[in-house]
Amino acid sequence: MLKKITHNDQLLAIIISSKFSEPGIRFFTPDDFSQQLAFMKHPQGKLIQPHVHNAVKREVHFTKEVLFIRKGKIRVDFYTDNQTYIESTILETGDVILLSEGGHGFEMLEETEMIEVKQGPYAGDKDKTRFESNVHNFNLI
Repeated sequence: MLKKITHNDQLLAIIISSKFSEPGIRFFTPDDFSQQLAFMKHPQGKLIQPHVHNAVKREVHFTKEVLFIRKGKIRVDFYTDNQTYIESTILETGDVILLSEGGHGFEMLEETEMIEVKQGPYAGDKDKTRFESNVHNFNLI
């Protein structure tokens, strides 16, 4: 229900299955990540005190993105920073993934709706280096 994709001690991704459930608040990311990911489950009637967020200067060097799979099925291919294929995994409706390091690519196995959350503003071509896939039609369905 919770899967971490790693390569040579580098955390590439955290996948939270749609079936994951645990009471309270559970953070999945290390404290030093510029993008934090948590799961929250509270009972009816629980109150979260109103609050505002303070201006805190943060330095972001690499984009980390979170994808929420609203509908569909996709294959995610993981690569090293040097663009070498590592492995693939399948995400389905309700799954969530945090992509933290390394490279990644996607194939839509069904019509898919996703919501993406990442640091901004988006810098266009300055934000990413595109490369050709070296995945050879892996069948993970």
